[in-house]
Amino acid sequence: MALLVTRPQPDNDVTAAALRAKGYDVLLAPMLRFEPLPFPDDPDAAYRGVIVTSANALRAIADQPGFTRLLKLPLFAVGKHTARAARDAGFTEVIVADGDAAKLRLKVADSLRGKKKAPGALLYLAGADLSRDLAGDLRGDGFDVVMQTTYRMVPVPTLPTSVCDDFAANRIEAVLHYSQRSARAFVDATRASGIEISALAIPQCCLSVQVSDVVREAGATQVMVARTPDEPALFEALDRAVAAPAR
Repeated sequence: MALLVTRPQPDNDVTAAALRAKGYDVLLAPMLRFEPLPFPDDPDAAYRGVIVTSANALRAIADQPGFTRLLKLPLFAVGKHTARAARDAGFTEVIVADGDAAKLRLKVADSLRGKKKAPGALLYLAGADLSRDLAGDLRGDGFDVVMQTTYRMVPVPTLPTSVCDDFAANRIEAVLHYSQRSARAFVDATRASGIEISALAIPQCCLSVQVSDVVREAGATQVMVARTPDEPALFEALDRAVAAPAR
């Protein structure tokens, strides 16, 4: 029996390694494909800080002109994973929120309290599809925010044939979902492959309530939700859903 991890590369490989270290067999089926977008290099832009809600935003522009000029700025990261990616990229002043855009908004407001009118805008490096208008929220709080879309995640329309065969043969015991969009792509792919019933009949382990809503609406009944939106909590939910393997 194996687990199916649906998050995009390269994070998929990191997750698989962590699960294998726990004794699980792992299959990979990334349901979103990463595509970087051009990042405008404006040497005259005077930013006061950088906001990032995904490590993908940094990965998308790391090799593009203008990126190194951002490294001297403070960076506001949505959570620990994004913060780690920011430090690895060369940022030295990283302020970390607790895992979602609402908490990141509060972290920015608290950190810059009394400095709303300081010169320079906050640069929000964003993906093409946003579940929350963080830039609009911060502008409503009185901050000057410039949003640049640095990447998009394209849904993968089908599952690998081998994974479909494993679902049909009941060789997969749980699926891990990390975002609403990847969960939605997974549901669409199972329907396109004709394995929706078997794929949704097993435990679906979700990073948040919002992610779980997607698979519940599709008909899944064994849905486990991480207590906090981070991978250790998701793994704990997985262990509750299935018998953790002996190591």
